[in-house]
Amino acid sequence: MSEVLTLAEMEDRFKSEWILVENPETDDSLEIIRGNVIFHSPDRDAVYRKAIELKLPNIAFLYTGKIPDDAAVIL
Repeated sequence: MSEVLTLAEMEDRFKSEWILVENPETDDSLEIIRGNVIFHSPDRDAVYRKAIELKLPNIAFLYTGKIPDDAAVIL
């Protein structure tokens, strides 16, 4: 898959999935506005493996699901 989508389109199309985005366009807060969807999966590790396989220079990872309240997020 390789399709440019807005963030809203990604969230609507790929509910509770991890998304590999190439050449993401971001706002001043580095939030993704749109980008080229290269790969998506509910399995985070599958998306990371695809990123390593493709060796793309400019990518972002996005999760469209709800992060549990008791989860720790490390940036």
